Parts: sequence; C-alpha cells; structure tokens
Amino acid sequence: MLVRALSPVPKTITTDIYAINLSYMTQISDNLQTIGAKLKKYSLQYNRAENSVKLLAVSKKHDSTKIREAYECGQRAFGENYVQELWDKYQELSDLDIEWHFIGPLQSNKTKKIAEIADWVHTIDRLKIAQRLNDQRPENLDPLSVCIQLNISGEESKSGLSVDEVTNVAKEIIKLPHLTLRGLMVIPAPEDDFDKQLDVFAKVSAIKEALSLELGIELDTLSMGMSNDIEAAIAGGSTMVRIGTAIFGQREY
Repeated sequence: MLVRALSPVPKTITTDIYAINLSYMTQISDNLQTIGAKLKKYSLQYNRAENSVKLLAVSKKHDSTKIREAYECGQRAFGENYVQELWDKYQELSDLDIEWHFIGPLQSNKTKKIAEIADWVHTIDRLKIAQRLNDQRPENLDPLSVCIQLNISGEESKSGLSVDEVTNVAKEIIKLPHLTLRGLMVIPAPEDDFDKQLDVFAKVSAIKEALSLELGIELDTLSMGMSNDIEAAIAGGSTMVRIGTAIFGQREY
C-alpha cells in the first residue's frame, strides 16, 4: 500500500496567519488603551473618582479569538446579547476568568442558561424574568448581579420599565435571595447633542439615587453610555459604559 506523505504547510502561510493574528491583537490593544485614556480623561474632567467607571467590552458577533486577545490585554468584563452565543463562548473560553454580562433582551424560556453561567444581567424588564433567574441560579454560585432596564425615552421599540414601574419591581427583586440588585441600565433614544444626552443621563442618575433611598440600600451601578455618548454618560454619573465596535472593529454578521 502506498502512503502519500502530507506536504508541510508552507512557511509563508503560517507566517501570514501569525501576522494577521498579531495585527488583530495589536489593534485591540491600541483600542483598549485609547478607550481607557478617554475614561480617565472624562472622569477627571467631570470630577469622578478614579476607576469609578468600568469598561464593559461588548463582544457580540465577534469570535472567541478576539475576546481572548482582549483578555490578554487586561480586559475582564465582556457583554453578550444573545443567549446561545454567550453559552457557546462560555464553553470555548472556560479556561479564562471572564466576568460575563448578559445585556440583551431575555425571554422567559431562555433564562436557565443565563442563570447558570452569567455574572450579571443588565436587562431585567419584568418581575417574571427576575423570579426565573433567581429560581434557576445554582446554589453553588454567588448571587447573580442584576440591573433593571429603564425605558427612559419611552420608545415602544425598546424593552424596559417605565419610571413609574421601577420602584415596585425593585422592591420585589431585593426579596429574591439568589439575585443582587445593583442598579439601572438604559439605552436612550439616539441623540447627537451633548446637552440633551447629559439631561437624560442626569435624570437616570437622579432616579437611581431616589430608588436607593426608597429601598434603603445603596445601588452602585448605572449601566449607560456607548461609543457615541460616552462623555455625556460619564458626566451624568455612569459607572459602566458598554463599548463594542471601538474595541473589536465591525461585527461579523
């Protein structure tokens, strides 16, 4: 029987692949440094405490290789919008100590996977979701950190509770032993004017403070601000900004 020897992979191909991977990593590293510099600049400019604003890298529709590269650059918190995509990446990157945030709409029939693997859920928009996450959270894990999604702009196309609904839902969530209510999350209507952006974020910050007083607990999180409104978000009190394309580049749909 004749056995045909496998041809070795040409050195030029392996070199090209290495160069592409190195280029990706260099770009992600540069992007993270640029964003980190912005966080420091705006925090100083608006009298925010150092390191009071956390960067959440939104990795939806980016492959696990890019997440691993960002992790190697020091990024630890990553946000995903889709249940199955988060589940798959959780398995692929199980060797890394990643803090996983779920930041997309969550249907009640898909809460189990999220309860089992996520560290945070930002998008609690009804009590039923909170109750299912609580009931399905494994006993051996720390309580799941959650934020109530507030539909601050009243857009019918977006999920989230109205201002009038938030307090009653929050009072029920804090009774659930396997959840820890951390604060509010918002996705305001698109707006290019800085002052108008700031008005919205300042309003959300005031709502969070009033809610803390009403509940008798300190809510420490405002998940608000993306690439186009990061400055106004920090000026308005954000503690966590959600940045994707500016870190990883265009998404691969």
